[in-house]
Amino acid sequence: MQEDRGSLSKILNLGVVVDIVDIGANPVDGAPPYDMLVKSGLARVTGFEPNAEALETLKENQGKDETYLPNAVGDGKTHNFNICRAEGMSSLLPPNAELLEWFHGFPKWGEVVDTVEMETVRLDDISEISAMDFLKMDTQGSELLILENGQDKLAHCLVIQTEVEFLPMYRDQPLFSEVEMFLRERGFVFHRFEPLVSKIVAPLLFNNDIYAAYKQVFWADAVFIRDFTKFSALSPQQLLKLAVILHDVYGSYDLVLRALMEYDGRGNTGYADGYLKFLGTSRPA
Repeated sequence: MQEDRGSLSKILNLGVVVDIVDIGANPVDGAPPYDMLVKSGLARVTGFEPNAEALETLKENQGKDETYLPNAVGDGKTHNFNICRAEGMSSLLPPNAELLEWFHGFPKWGEVVDTVEMETVRLDDISEISAMDFLKMDTQGSELLILENGQDKLAHCLVIQTEVEFLPMYRDQPLFSEVEMFLRERGFVFHRFEPLVSKIVAPLLFNNDIYAAYKQVFWADAVFIRDFTKFSALSPQQLLKLAVILHDVYGSYDLVLRALMEYDGRGNTGYADGYLKFLGTSRPA
């Protein structure tokens, strides 16, 4: 996902470390989007993963600035956790069998093989989280529930990357539009999909490949950032952290520049010009 563009903190000698919260940190899909920050030693990670086997894997590979906890994050209540045949589909919500029948493979993958009671904790009640600059979530349908119960910590967050669905993979699941409206009301704007996933509607099948993408958009990881038209409301440290995340994780050079320009405008610094030099360009005359 990431090109080799170097770390902004090291390019400009910023000395910035980003506090990351990862809810649903199961490494089943590979390295997290913020992996470059971790490898550069520029991140402190607090991750949550209730799957015991996945948690053990995370702990075996964790670095000195990574902490992984067994909590299921939600609304502080006890829920039935649905364990599906495909590990990545297990959820606090029951799979929507009627919808899954329209797609190859999903009826089998979404079959519930066990149900266990699981206590959840509210994001706002987790004392191990002292700061949250970047929130990543992959919780199979409970993203809005987590956000609603984490608004105090969310008030200081700069970037959110969360899985969202456009079709109800789970029963009573909030979809992308509801997540977007909730975050927009709290000062975030939608930035990009990373990635956008589409599937083929059954029974059509090409080359006998049930994993093939086609026309129907199904889900995505959606990236939300603080409203770039209101960067003036952010503190100097928040501006630098936001710039680091946008450069290192997403390569969003245009917004990085605007954050650095806002920072430079408050003091005698030249980060924006240094960044333009790094990009090999200059400001329009």
